[in-house]
Amino acid sequence: MQIRFIGAAQTVTGSMHLIKTKQATFLLDCGLYQGKRKEAFEINRTFGFFNPSDIDFVILSHAHIDHAGNLPSLVSKGFDGKIYSTFATRDLSVIMLQDSAHIQQKDVEYVNKRRKREGKNLFEPLYIQDDALRTLDQFVGLNYHKSINVAEGITLTFYDAGHILGSAIVHLKIVEGGKTYNLAFSGDLGRPNLPILRDPEKIPDVDYLICESTYGGRTHENPTNSEEVLAGILKKAVSNKSKIIVPAFSVGRTQEIVYALHRIFEKNKIVRIPVYVDSPLAVNATDVFRLHPECFDSETMEFIKKNEDPFGFSKLTYITDVEESKKLNRVPGPCIIISSSGMCEAGRILHHLANNITNPKNIILMVGYCAEHTLGKKLIDGEKNVKIFGEEFNVEAEVIVMQSFSAHADQNELIGYVTGLSKTQMRKIFLVHGEFEQQNIFKQHLETSGFNNILIPDRGYEVNL
Repeated sequence: MQIRFIGAAQTVTGSMHLIKTKQATFLLDCGLYQGKRKEAFEINRTFGFFNPSDIDFVILSHAHIDHAGNLPSLVSKGFDGKIYSTFATRDLSVIMLQDSAHIQQKDVEYVNKRRKREGKNLFEPLYIQDDALRTLDQFVGLNYHKSINVAEGITLTFYDAGHILGSAIVHLKIVEGGKTYNLAFSGDLGRPNLPILRDPEKIPDVDYLICESTYGGRTHENPTNSEEVLAGILKKAVSNKSKIIVPAFSVGRTQEIVYALHRIFEKNKIVRIPVYVDSPLAVNATDVFRLHPECFDSETMEFIKKNEDPFGFSKLTYITDVEESKKLNRVPGPCIIISSSGMCEAGRILHHLANNITNPKNIILMVGYCAEHTLGKKLIDGEKNVKIFGEEFNVEAEVIVMQSFSAHADQNELIGYVTGLSKTQMRKIFLVHGEFEQQNIFKQHLETSGFNNILIPDRGYEVNL
């Protein structure tokens, strides 16, 4: 059995791992690489380590674009096998992959207008909506804890990762050459005590673990304090008549923020102010959330019993229409505008930043992870001059970073999860989905905890098990 690490190897984006056994060749995730535009386009356009038509099936951990977003490219280049995921991941992928295709087509149209005037070769989108629709036909939904034979000698079981709706830890039992191997892929691990979703589940002990390490060297603020911190920011906005601009991922983070605001307003901690969720994808994703209460934790279920809809309340407006989105430029503060993308790389958030970033009364609230070289990361790092749509803007608005909303397990939570597995059975741990510095810190802590044979593969690294 061989594993080749193709994406999310010493980086946090483009998750993709190729596994070859005597029985099958398959992928764990097939995500879009996000970063420097030219580099990202080249990486996403080609599958240099394998031929897509040779892949028998894909196992998808969750619907985030950096884990699922390049599936239409795989399909357009010859992959015709099954894509295994949870039911909620399948339903989220229905909207997210179509949205990704739409954004790519629109972005290319925008760029090509300038390139055509300059006499340059025109770009083509990575994939189009027809490719996304073909991809959706290949999904197979599975329940958590439901074991299924995906190939001869290969049994797949999903466990709840607690990261986003439908996210899964992948457990594989592989029989090869008369021997049995137990392998797990963490996907992205969530955090205990986060609102809405259940905590990450413990999996059976394994021989090999592919583990995310996004925050392997950092700790987060306590999630139980997030409402108090957010209420304090709202009070400041009310006092200064500020607009709060929140770049948030359409799936997961947007719903968490809306739910937190709902709870704050229900408790009368702050006067209600207008809240706008300006993202067609977030609106559709919220509808998917409503369809899957089986993923909710007990606290959220109790809230639902008392309040019909955790994602709806007075003064909350969901916006899909472009003209309605433009009207938000003229809405006075105090108000909150939640829009995607969370890394500020595409979508309507760019327009809201361009219109509000130079006003010192306003607040930009960063609530999620941003990869290197993204606009979101530059704002988090405190850069005072940034480019939006190719134009330079001075950052006069106050930038506030809240890590307590992070859906990724931090260092202590990652260590706590891994150390819950058998040290004597564990043969190797592979750290993925993290910057090298974070991974190295995490590795040292795991070694101190008694684990051996911990590897940090780079892109293209192949190992025989």
